[in-house]
Amino acid sequence: MKILVVTGGIGSGKSEVCRIISEVFGYPVYNADNRVKRLYDTDADLLPSIERTLGETFRNQDGVFSASLLSSRIFGDAGSLEIVESLVFPALMKDFSSWCEDADSEVAVFESATVLEKEQFKGFGDHVLLVDAPVRLRLERACGRDGVEKEKVQARMGMQKLMNMYSEGTAIPDVDAVIINDGDLKELRDKVVLAIHALFDGNK
Repeated sequence: MKILVVTGGIGSGKSEVCRIISEVFGYPVYNADNRVKRLYDTDADLLPSIERTLGETFRNQDGVFSASLLSSRIFGDAGSLEIVESLVFPALMKDFSSWCEDADSEVAVFESATVLEKEQFKGFGDHVLLVDAPVRLRLERACGRDGVEKEKVQARMGMQKLMNMYSEGTAIPDVDAVIINDGDLKELRDKVVLAIHALFDGNK
């Protein structure tokens, strides 16, 4: 099985690209960001390990995991973030491996917003497809999609330094194909089809 990594900054449209890939080519999509959220509830060891290492609980009054409590601890705290990622990454990779065993496909898509930002993912996947758009457009899309204030989206975007650098013209290594999502859905679909054929047809 080949692994296609699809990544991009907030509002770039990477999830729409993954939807098109699944619809046109039938490749299953593993949304890493969503699966991590799920692991806090389904992995019996993950949350206790994080709480034990950081020395505090991240559950609400009902004993249920609270993403906001964890986010408030690691936001702006590089040391705590590194600790959490060192525990989350192995759990995520284990979950992905199990998921791949159940997926009947020659290609699996790994969707992640931060895969290029993290050292743990270096060299991961057979191909990396980056979805991008001008920063202004990404900001407009994210605000409209999430219904939040521009300042809050900008704060989240500020954490994706590598993605913002690319949108501003800086080249990123380890990327095999780039889709600039600055048009309508038909244009995007055409770009996706061309990119997937370019990445995989020569390897068949």
